[in-house]
Amino acid sequence: MEICFSHIIAFLTLTLVARASYAAAARDTTSTLPPQLHYWNSVFPGTTMPKALSELVQPDSVEPPKNFVGYNQHGVEDRTLSVYTQDDDTHLKDPTQRIFFLEKEIKPGKTMKYSLGRNIPGETFLPRKTAESIPFSSAKLPEILNKFSMKPGSVEATVIQETIQDCESEVLRGEDRYCATSLESMVDFAMSKLGRNVQAISTEVEKGATLQNYTVKPGVKNVNEGGNFILCHKLTYAYAVFFCHTFGQTRAYAVPLQGADGTTANAVAICHLDTSAWNPKNHPLQEVKVKPGTVPVCHYLPQGHIAWVPN
Repeated sequence: MEICFSHIIAFLTLTLVARASYAAAARDTTSTLPPQLHYWNSVFPGTTMPKALSELVQPDSVEPPKNFVGYNQHGVEDRTLSVYTQDDDTHLKDPTQRIFFLEKEIKPGKTMKYSLGRNIPGETFLPRKTAESIPFSSAKLPEILNKFSMKPGSVEATVIQETIQDCESEVLRGEDRYCATSLESMVDFAMSKLGRNVQAISTEVEKGATLQNYTVKPGVKNVNEGGNFILCHKLTYAYAVFFCHTFGQTRAYAVPLQGADGTTANAVAICHLDTSAWNPKNHPLQEVKVKPGTVPVCHYLPQGHIAWVPN
């Protein structure tokens, strides 16, 4: 009996040691995760982060960049929604390419010439604590440029200034906006507007997509039947910043597409239901040949941008 008791004690000791070692290893694994991923796992346990976000989370992105080398002089095209309120006929160079379309065209079998290409992901997220330590306002522009070692008046400095100004621009009618300077603040904004039971979706393509004909396949799904969702557009900046906003009455669809070359994509279509405040001479209305406030006008969410919808 004494021998058996000794064996039991030994077994229990080994079990406790093993469990302690496993727990320590788990803590070590968790501690090595980037803070953005750790935060994501804490609010969305068991949920995979969309590629558009995960590729912007890097383990070594814990300090603000000393130099800004990832700027894109053409990034302004994706930066704001001014296209809806300003005159614009410059986008109508290629009449065969579609950018905007009508909601009734989101149906299986419909084909249109579209580009699902994207820019290089570019600058990555900073942890919230680091991002919040860096000013983000026009009033602090000299300090910001100095931190990033930029010369006032340079192309890089101009891009920084324009991005901040876009975030500070006048809010459009029916819009609720926020420029998220970290992944954590983006998540918090989405949950503050939609509740904690939300999901992030984005347009994803199986390989590099070119300008070609895409056909809508069966399986189109309305992903915000309640009418509420948030769009987050990646801006051009020294680190990852997203322009997040609600924009009036809008519907979102998950749309399976197949290109003429066999490329498959899971696209997110955004349909603006109330266009009554849009300029009748702007590009979207010119392309679909309708008047403001008549029918919903839609477009596919570019790769790298995010839509937050209720689960």
